Amino acid sequence: MKKHWNHFWGIFFMFWPVVAILSCVVAPARKWWFPGVAMSPLGERIDDLFYLLLIIVTAVFIATQIAMGYVLWKGASRTSGTAWYTHGSHKLEVIWTIVPSGILLFMALYQLDVWAEFRVTSTFPAQARNQPLAEVTARQFEWRIRYPAPDRVFRGHDDIKRWLQQPEAGDLYTVNDFHIPTGRPVMFFLRSQDVQHAFFCPELRVKQDAVPGLVIPIWTEAIAGGDYSLLCAELCGWGHYKMKARLAAQPEAAFQKYLRDLQTSQNDDGYVPPSDSSEQE
Repeated sequence: MKKHWNHFWGIFFMFWPVVAILSCVVAPARKWWFPGVAMSPLGERIDDLFYLLLIIVTAVFIATQIAMGYVLWKGASRTSGTAWYTHGSHKLEVIWTIVPSGILLFMALYQLDVWAEFRVTSTFPAQARNQPLAEVTARQFEWRIRYPAPDRVFRGHDDIKRWLQQPEAGDLYTVNDFHIPTGRPVMFFLRSQDVQHAFFCPELRVKQDAVPGLVIPIWTEAIAGGDYSLLCAELCGWGHYKMKARLAAQPEAAFQKYLRDLQTSQNDDGYVPPSDSSEQE
């Protein structure tokens, strides 16, 4: 009995790689994985990067756990002999320092272009950068969207900066209902009116903190139309749980119609001119 108990830790550490592999195999079917396929080109690249890192980390985890289990098993199997004392191996220490460092360096360099494409404004698609779609303002506990007038054409960076600093008469407003066109990259500006929030659309793989005092540009491109989740991913107060909205991706024609309808609704003063029959009476 004591001999079997000596092997417990060897079995324990070799057991977890098996659990990890089985969990990864059944996770997609049980919806323990991503919320569906990525619905943006950048999201697809982020997923590819995630899977590459997952493969590397999983391989290292399995190898180290099996090695640890093997050493513990062999040690528990010994019934005689004396312990071997050593100050370590300089060669082994060099190897297990250089190899992990090389892997980490590869991971850091490999993801730089994806990171830059999402975070560095100069790498954003020019089409989206030159004609921003909207300004999204986070506040406890809602999302406020401001679109420029449908016929508004920006003439350079200074013109965009002025629009951000001062609302214009033709701007269109909505709350918790953010519409974007499909099939082309779009850029919008994120800001916070009070505390720190986080703009998070899982389906598009877009996540960005909204920091008070900062105006942060974000770009994305929806591959297909649909209603996606817009959530706050930063604990922002007692109503954080209900700070959610709809992000509706729709074809260009439908999006332009939405803006025109929004413009008509916003400019409607409720006045209904009298009909000819009522004037005669």
